[in-house]
Amino acid sequence: MANKRDYYEVLGVDKGASDEEVKKAYRKLARQYHPDVNKAADAEDKFKEVKEAYEVLSDDQKRATYDQYGHVDPNQGFGGGGADFSGGFGDIFDMFFGGGGRRDPNAPQRGNDLQYSMTIEFKEAVFGKETDITIPRTENCDTCHGSGAKPGTKPDTCSTCHGTGQQEVVQNTPFGRMVNRRACQTCGGKGQIIRERCSTCNGQGKVKKQRKIHVKIPAGVDDGAQLRMSGEGEGGLRGGPAGDLYIVIRVKSHEFFERENDDIYCEIPLTFAQAALGDEIEIPTLTEKVKLKIPAGTQTGTYFRLKGKGVPRLRGIGQGDQHVKVVVVTPTKLTDEQRELMRQFAGLSGEQTHEQQQSFFDRMKKAFRGD
Repeated sequence: MANKRDYYEVLGVDKGASDEEVKKAYRKLARQYHPDVNKAADAEDKFKEVKEAYEVLSDDQKRATYDQYGHVDPNQGFGGGGADFSGGFGDIFDMFFGGGGRRDPNAPQRGNDLQYSMTIEFKEAVFGKETDITIPRTENCDTCHGSGAKPGTKPDTCSTCHGTGQQEVVQNTPFGRMVNRRACQTCGGKGQIIRERCSTCNGQGKVKKQRKIHVKIPAGVDDGAQLRMSGEGEGGLRGGPAGDLYIVIRVKSHEFFERENDDIYCEIPLTFAQAALGDEIEIPTLTEKVKLKIPAGTQTGTYFRLKGKGVPRLRGIGQGDQHVKVVVVTPTKLTDEQRELMRQFAGLSGEQTHEQQQSFFDRMKKAFRGD
């Protein structure tokens, strides 16, 4: 036993440490080295070392004997009696991380949730849609009703673990017996043995099926939204409830409209004459075409609001608005007559034309040359 570390050193406490200080140090180290949390190669050994030290120092009689004699001979126990370190890793993990003791392997278990991604058109998201989708999922076997056993038979309770799904492995230590629990190797932790398997599901109690589901997409849904369909996930085990189905909505972009929350945005081109003189133009909305009056002198980039022409509010009353941005388009090709008219317009406006600006730059260059 010469290679054993001092128990006080293991827990990191002084010899005069109180019971509360010993317990606090143990809880901290047990959490740190628990094999279910710490995946280091030596975590399990350190956990056992911490546990062994605590078993001694938390017991007044054992602690007094240890303080007097140190580590005892492997063939002797403290006071001749053996300590039963029952519980093992699983029970301590439950104590620290919120477990409630052993789980019944035959208790009902909720089915897994499923996720399905659905892509819809821009206007389908705005106005809503009803459709059918088909999803693969596991369901309880109709032949054996989820038991996995051949009709007319039923699973037997495992004789090894007596239905608990766990086996106890006993190890003798200098201080008594240490009992660790693990999944029963006979039944695989299920607590039951199926002697005659159902031919439909091969004893699994589950089968893969294609399930058709009717989906109602509400008006106003946006890209990335999730729709929850209760009970449409995978079937539960041993009479447990089914999981849920989550449908993730992906919305295609529109060639003309853009969306921001419940509002719609679009751009409309205007000619120079329309912007300068004013006009009444036709604007497409999500449902119809409407007239929009453009006042004279409108500048490019100006926004006009069409109230109530946006997206229906998903969790409210009414609709958003449509915002129309006007962009004045400069013509790229002009006829000779159009150029002349533009020159006349520039002259009447007191503006310099391109040709006049060029003439000015030519005169400036000559001045630099000293001509």
